[in-house]
Amino acid sequence: MEKLNGKKVLIAGATGGIGSQAARMLAGSGAEVFLTGRKADRLAALADSIGVPHGRCFVTDLTDAAAVASMAEDIGRQCGPIDILVNASGIGIIKPVEQLSPEEFNLTLQANLTAAFLLVRAFLPGMKEVKKGLIINIPGVLGKVPMAGAAAYSASKYGLVGMMQSIREEVKRTEIRITNLFLGGVDSPFWDTIDLRVQKDRMIRSEEAARAIWFLCQQPLSGVVSEMVLQPFNHQAI
Repeated sequence: MEKLNGKKVLIAGATGGIGSQAARMLAGSGAEVFLTGRKADRLAALADSIGVPHGRCFVTDLTDAAAVASMAEDIGRQCGPIDILVNASGIGIIKPVEQLSPEEFNLTLQANLTAAFLLVRAFLPGMKEVKKGLIINIPGVLGKVPMAGAAAYSASKYGLVGMMQSIREEVKRTEIRITNLFLGGVDSPFWDTIDLRVQKDRMIRSEEAARAIWFLCQQPLSGVVSEMVLQPFNHQAI
């Protein structure tokens, strides 16, 4: 298994429920963690709590190509190519299609698909230089099986899955691994802005979702975990 000690890891969406827990676990396992998120105060507080220097924290709009490129250049100057990219960023808008505005649809695609593209575009070249690395995205189960009201969200996540499958073909002669983590409902703040009745006490705990990321960062030396599905007990298997 791969060891995490000294690994250079960027966690996008580090101020979210899953991202912040993953940051704690990876930093606690000896990884050299870099953090990016949208909220400066929460990012600074997280960094202080896990001992990450503020110079490794980036308040970045991941839908802004220039901002993502600038962040990648800064990280590259600090440490060279990163070993692991964990994309835990994204938004969710769940509502019937006739209530879904074009602006909300495009916002979802930007946050969940374009941002992932820009991150890969910025950090994959460094991995290609050394012919190794790991990219973890979190499409969620709605990137595999849709549900009513999730037209925009599923479109963005199905797009993410297809994009990464194509990129996998580009790097198949290297040791660059690409993994999709399909999570069922997680009791994170993700649901706080969604007008949907949910039972958070029956969902996967954020720290357990983060533990799955921690596990996936330590893949077998001779193989790759292409995908993992983690569902709450009360959900039927896909």
